[in-house]
Amino acid sequence: MVEMKYCMQCGHRLDEKYLMGEGMVPYCPRCEEFRFPVFNTAVSMIVMNKELDKVLLIRQYAKNRHILVAGYVNKGEDAEDAVQREIREEMGLRVLECHFNRSHYYAGSNTLMLNFTAIVEDEEPQPNREIDDWKWFSVEEAREYGARRETLAQKFLDGFFTGEYHFED
Repeated sequence: MVEMKYCMQCGHRLDEKYLMGEGMVPYCPRCEEFRFPVFNTAVSMIVMNKELDKVLLIRQYAKNRHILVAGYVNKGEDAEDAVQREIREEMGLRVLECHFNRSHYYAGSNTLMLNFTAIVEDEEPQPNREIDDWKWFSVEEAREYGARRETLAQKFLDGFFTGEYHFED
């Protein structure tokens, strides 16, 4: 995890100080306040059709790999609402059901990823300009060829379908 070195309020160098029940926590001697870690929060979705036999994966930003639909949670927004908003904004699809799967901290972008399964109403996306391409994969194809191996997207997919999540940092 990214270690905080300076106070986000005043910019003073942080010390470590013992806090009962928490252990050693970054502390700002100028503000006289403990400073807990700050990170981004995002949602990623295993988007499935109503029959639960297809997974929607997308390509973005001119990259040559499929990924899960994902996006950041806005300040004041519940994660479940972010799931529905991101799928509606990026793919033009309405979410019928949304279920939390698993979370994992991704150090590369200092983000806590919250993974959900989202079942959508129809299978004809109307993607926005953020999406380069999209494809419905069978469950087997999504696990085998969908997201690039060793990515967080693939680990979420594998974990969802096998019930075993394997994250190595």
